[in-house]
Amino acid sequence: MSRIAMVVSDVDGTLVTPDKQLTDAARCAVARLHTAGIGFTITSSRPPFGMAMLLEPLAIALPIGPFNGSSVVDPHLHVITQHTIPAEAARQAIALLSEFGVDIWFFTNEQWLITRDDGKYVPHEQSTIRFSPTVVSDFEEYLSSGCKIVGASADFDRLKQCETAMQAKLGQQASVARSQGYYLDITPPGQNKGVFVDLMAKRCGVPQSAIATIGDMTNDVPMFKTSGLSIAMGNATPEVKAQATHVTASNEQDGFAKAVEMILDMNGGS
Repeated sequence: MSRIAMVVSDVDGTLVTPDKQLTDAARCAVARLHTAGIGFTITSSRPPFGMAMLLEPLAIALPIGPFNGSSVVDPHLHVITQHTIPAEAARQAIALLSEFGVDIWFFTNEQWLITRDDGKYVPHEQSTIRFSPTVVSDFEEYLSSGCKIVGASADFDRLKQCETAMQAKLGQQASVARSQGYYLDITPPGQNKGVFVDLMAKRCGVPQSAIATIGDMTNDVPMFKTSGLSIAMGNATPEVKAQATHVTASNEQDGFAKAVEMILDMNGGS
């Protein structure tokens, strides 16, 4: 196995605890990567403004990948590359989410838009990304600038059915995957966390075989497939774990820090 030169981590379910906290162990683990000369960055389904609070505590100097890697921004949140969902695909996605009766959120690079403020997960998301939504009557005027559409529901089975229907309906017009059991993400076509890993490899002159990735959900599998070493969290489903080369502890047991320890040990105890 190649010596690891860069680590790319998911955020929710991986880097942070279930209550969205960054532990001392996680901070120390990233500091150890920096000391060892190993690059570190994050990619997430979150919007860029929902990742900002992690940049300074982790001293992240590399670009990050919001919206499941379909955008790339620098540590000052300036856009490097950005893709959007085709307007007609966005319109179809919103219609299908409405048919399934799930809450619909619409994200641009700068805004989180909703049509009702009493959705079950609105307070949860607001606390997570430390950003407030804007209530609009509909999404029509924003369709050409959509970076992510989210279907949110506490009915996990219904959302799983919606995911299958959405993938069939949109095909290659968008990327469709759940980032949490309760969130279904629709993001720009042909873009995913694996594409972000490939971009970072080329940008930093690091072979993909020298990149380690850490994640917990199906939207992390593309980056598992694009990296030389992949580590699934202990809280991941069996299907996700099967796609990784290694498994660590859960995000309730400092699994991220233990994954970093594993990487450093494989590098010869850096």
